[in-house]
Amino acid sequence: MHTVFLALGSNIGNKKNTINQAISYLERHVTDIKSAKLYETKPMYFEDQDIFVNTVIKGQTKLSPQELLAFVKLTERELGRKERFRNGPREIDIDILFYDQLIYESINLVIPHPRINERTFVLQPFVDLDPDFMHPVINKTVKELLAELQKNT
Repeated sequence: MHTVFLALGSNIGNKKNTINQAISYLERHVTDIKSAKLYETKPMYFEDQDIFVNTVIKGQTKLSPQELLAFVKLTERELGRKERFRNGPREIDIDILFYDQLIYESINLVIPHPRINERTFVLQPFVDLDPDFMHPVINKTVKELLAELQKNT
């Protein structure tokens, strides 16, 4: 079994319900799920859209990184995600943040998530779950990454 952290966000429709539905769907291949509380955050980049509801979950999976990505994309489609423009509104967005301490890169997947240290909306709920989780590339805890980000903004 592999420990994975996934970020979930929604800013269309019943956001909290969509997040909860996503977690239920993910339970098909991610077990022992622990979820951070939900946070409301302003959108990044394209600010002319509704606020997001975000959380991070921690769980166990037998799937490989590529199988997990395929499963995450399938879950997004099952929940009605429509392709729009980059950083635009979305029914659901699920990102793989970490997969054990794996450092992995392919054409469509980078683990750890390459921009996690820039995103308060991911780090804040992550700290709720596992503040001492060590980023395998940056060699800092998520708590330290969040403190640095907050200090610089």
